[in-house]
Amino acid sequence: MELLIIGVLGMLGIAGASLIAPKLRIPAPLLLVLVGIVLSFMPFVADFEMDPEWILAGILPPLLYSASVSMPTVDFRREFKTISGLSVVLVVVSAVVLGFLFSWLIPGLGIAGGIALGAILSPTDAVATTIVKRAGVSPRIVTVLEGESLLNDATALVLLRSAIAASAASVSLWGVLGDFVWAVLIAAAIGFAIGILNLVVRSRVKDATVNTVISFTVPFLASLPAEALGGSGLVAAVVAGLVTGMGSVKFLNPQHRISDEQNWRTVELLLESTVFLVMGLELSKIVGDVQRDGAGVWTAVGLAAIGLVTVTLLRALYVAPLIASLGRNQKRGEKIKPTLDRLQSRLDDAGDGELEFERDGQSRTVSGRRLSQLRGRVQRKSADIDYFAKKPLGWREGTVVTWAGMRGVVTLAAAQTLPADTPSRSLLILVAFIVAGASLLLQGGTLPWVVRLVRPAAPDPQEDAAERAELRDLLREVAEANGAPRRDGAPQPEVADAPDGTAGAGTPLDRDEEEEEAELLGALDPETAAREERMFRRSLRKDILLAQREFLLALRQEGRFSSATLSHALATLDAEQIALEMREEAEGS
Repeated sequence: MELLIIGVLGMLGIAGASLIAPKLRIPAPLLLVLVGIVLSFMPFVADFEMDPEWILAGILPPLLYSASVSMPTVDFRREFKTISGLSVVLVVVSAVVLGFLFSWLIPGLGIAGGIALGAILSPTDAVATTIVKRAGVSPRIVTVLEGESLLNDATALVLLRSAIAASAASVSLWGVLGDFVWAVLIAAAIGFAIGILNLVVRSRVKDATVNTVISFTVPFLASLPAEALGGSGLVAAVVAGLVTGMGSVKFLNPQHRISDEQNWRTVELLLESTVFLVMGLELSKIVGDVQRDGAGVWTAVGLAAIGLVTVTLLRALYVAPLIASLGRNQKRGEKIKPTLDRLQSRLDDAGDGELEFERDGQSRTVSGRRLSQLRGRVQRKSADIDYFAKKPLGWREGTVVTWAGMRGVVTLAAAQTLPADTPSRSLLILVAFIVAGASLLLQGGTLPWVVRLVRPAAPDPQEDAAERAELRDLLREVAEANGAPRRDGAPQPEVADAPDGTAGAGTPLDRDEEEEEAELLGALDPETAAREERMFRRSLRKDILLAQREFLLALRQEGRFSSATLSHALATLDAEQIALEMREEAEGS
């Protein structure tokens, strides 16, 4: 009963913080950390400690899975080089530098113990994504930060595991590298397989509620086998989420996707808020352990300050040349853009046939199938160049990316996995907590102010509106292409249901089909004829919606439109299809 009361009060606290935080103009996770810290020192609140495995194996996989499902896969592909650099190279460099620093500052810790603490302090937290989204920055910054938070946890945990092993026995650099490669590859393979299986199975389940229940098991079906085989369960959950998000439009019907999205939002809110509240509640016990061991709280504060300043400086030193490199790549892309445009024109002129060209004095022929693949690659490359040119990352965006690299709950949970015989274990855990807490409160609390100060590129409402208008015109053409001209020869407009619930009178039918339909309906009584006509026209509208959805998926593959614009268009089609199906159910009942 006591646990039940605590759970209910916790959920009410989460709901209250989510409502109050916007009025106080601070992120809800930061408010929950502060509330947890205050409660932890209340005399009537007992010392609280959560098994770190609950966080690493029970909470993080579904959180990362949910975030990766909603991650635009095209944007993730475009930014993968940047994301992988931040989540792998920067984490490794930070862990090694911090390892040597802490092994010098903390007597008896050793290089292996120092690198273990460095690995604990290196990964960033996904809460930064929530804050920057509200600050109205470019979607490209959001993609980079979100992608980094999806992958850097796995890098840090593999490094931590290797460092702990090195403290007990000799471990070679190649051994650590081999463990990392194996952890990523086996996790990616399992995550990909589970993602595909998830889509295939759920496409056959008609009940939306049951479908969502199955989706709740997917991150664990991916992470648990990966961990059992020595891989990264977090990477497996992320890959399963990316595969699911990429294929959900094709395999799952609109009702199932909307049900998934709504239910997973609730799960995200509860899990994310719980870990930040728990993080604050654990402070009292952590401080008590340090005082009991005689390590000194102020010593931990000093070490944490050094660690936080160091990781922030290392991040700035890494991001600065990264931004410069992205700028050079953008200029190279702009130089080859005219060549790609000419090649695209030749490929389009060739159509579905073969293309002959001369190279090195020899005549060569490209088959129609190969031509189609080449056309797709050129289109994607050209669209990528346009994407980087429209949304460049400069020093302003680099400043936001640097300051948004705050630490969070993974840092604390990873610190609590240190073996009991680790030198100065309680001190290291408190250092990790102070770094995470100070990072969240200082960087997270001032990030909106930093965004206003440096003024990075923000979404352009006029550009977004123009892009949506262009896409609407293309969808209208798809609707007209799936029908026939009207009798007066004018193009057939997009079908729309009339206010009374019947299908619009402008449904695209050619002359013969319309006459046959009239003869069929004339043989029926008026009520039956009206019902049959509505069913026919709605069925036709569903076919048009299917064609429009397939067209949007093809555009997503090309990368021609922004992910936000395509998502909005897909949501509009989903809403219309659900409305049609609800009318059918109402008439059938």
